[in-house]
Amino acid sequence: MGETARPDNLATQGNLVVRGGTVVDGTGISRRRADVVVENGVVTAVGRADRATISASETFDADGLIVAPGIVDAHTHYDPQLTFDPLASMSIYHGVTTVLAGNCGFSIAPTRTDDRQFLRELFAKVEQMEPTAMDAVDFDFETLPEYLDARRGRLGLNLACYIGHSNVRRWVMGAEGSEREATQPEIAKMQDVVREAMRSGAAGLSSSHAPTHLDGNSRPVPSRFSSRDELLALAEAAGTTGSGSITYLPASAVGGIDEEDENYCIALGERSGLPIIIQGLGGRNKTDAPTATWGRAQEFLNRARSNGTPIYNILIARPPDRPLTIGPENHLYLSVPSWVEMLALPHDDRIAALQNPETRAVLRTAVEHYNRDPELGTTTPPPLWDTVFVQHVHQDRNRSLVGRSLASLAEEQGKAPADVMLDLALSEDLHTGFRWNWETDEWAGAVREAQLDPRMIIGTSDGGAHLARDDAADWSSWFLRNWVLDREVWTLEEGIRQITQVPAAILGFSNRGALQPGRAGDMFIFDPDRINAGKKEFVRDLPGGAGRFKAWPEGVNATIVNGVPVIVDGTPTGNLPGQVTTPGARSAG
Repeated sequence: MGETARPDNLATQGNLVVRGGTVVDGTGISRRRADVVVENGVVTAVGRADRATISASETFDADGLIVAPGIVDAHTHYDPQLTFDPLASMSIYHGVTTVLAGNCGFSIAPTRTDDRQFLRELFAKVEQMEPTAMDAVDFDFETLPEYLDARRGRLGLNLACYIGHSNVRRWVMGAEGSEREATQPEIAKMQDVVREAMRSGAAGLSSSHAPTHLDGNSRPVPSRFSSRDELLALAEAAGTTGSGSITYLPASAVGGIDEEDENYCIALGERSGLPIIIQGLGGRNKTDAPTATWGRAQEFLNRARSNGTPIYNILIARPPDRPLTIGPENHLYLSVPSWVEMLALPHDDRIAALQNPETRAVLRTAVEHYNRDPELGTTTPPPLWDTVFVQHVHQDRNRSLVGRSLASLAEEQGKAPADVMLDLALSEDLHTGFRWNWETDEWAGAVREAQLDPRMIIGTSDGGAHLARDDAADWSSWFLRNWVLDREVWTLEEGIRQITQVPAAILGFSNRGALQPGRAGDMFIFDPDRINAGKKEFVRDLPGGAGRFKAWPEGVNATIVNGVPVIVDGTPTGNLPGQVTTPGARSAG
């Protein structure tokens, strides 16, 4: 039900003075001791607030703390979760005040009533969202404009949302969207859907041809059936409003983007006139090791820039750090069918299988030979042995193994790494805890270099997805502690700009990302001596008792949205001041 994107409605937003902190305003200029005054949700002054203003407003004492703009997260999947969790936890606890959802070609809308089960199963499969949690989604909408309207007044932080290509295909083609290419009349109808969404406030268009994306029936998601011409036509439709962005996962993103996809990404930029955001360049892509082709990646980005079609790449700057067990809660081996089958067994049957020589022979080398054929299922690489460590044990005789990688133990013991892992787990009735951590010296060196390129968008959380694997919602706290404050790859001023003003500018969120008069009063207040990713714990607090990893930060004192404190000292205030954020326009609350 498309309507023109509404202007800001900030009259209901907060009046606040944040007093005595060190303001790092997101622009990159030097920090300064100053007060920040917010009236009706908008920053009106950064300086010394007069005493009359302070006495007439709510105040927050920030003495000894850093006062920064709220963080802008360019890649999340919070669109389903926000229907029952208005805070988009856990990102908001780490200072994130604006999230862009609907990534990877699928969004919660548009979705016809008859297609809701298909969409639930798609999110559950691709993004590992628990089916019971997806059952809690409040479908009080069908179109994307209706979804955005339904969120107004019900958000704890600011939301922007792409329209997903898979949804658009399903909306126009029905079940045939998962079977074939579209006809020209169908493409024309899809263009109309995209235009309506953009006029009503969509952040842009998302799409995917990545072989890791499968629906609930293990078939390719609808966008993977589209022709290149179809996506070009939809990109052109998305660009008609002159604002927003397009995010796209090429088919070759898993393993390194090839020349054909490089040229296609540039063509998307030419047809749309919008920034193109991809993944798969720099640091570590979705393959086994950091890319060895960074020089070629820079040549590609330079070529795009010279062509006037800017391409940006989401860079995973926080190494995945995920608990790993030998049980059904382990979803990290989806591309290894024999391991998936073993992990799903009941406890006693699992032990019997691991003790069976024939089964063990299959499991022994299966991880190294994970599926690389998209026709046979997901190609997402599993944890490889040099990045899997013994985290905790239950028997004293195994204490010396804690902290050791399975690769090093295998070399020491003269055994296959899989046997080291499974034998250790069997010796403790499968209670041994392992941990998957990518942070090798090679990874750190590659990411150190890649993040300095201005075409990199530092992140990313995947917030709201992969909940049984860890959605990395703590990425921003980890980035500040590790890359900024400890390793000093960035100054504090520039590091904060990289996760606030830079993504806001690329995405077209003109009202976000900097603490300047006239901009929204979104703030992240933290202790620079203590800020860190903190601890993770697995809890069952989602609807239906569904479980997820929650990441609790250290050193975060407050998250303030549109001048209203939402999280203070790790506790929600109950306020819901978030707005729907529209590229190229003032946000609509």
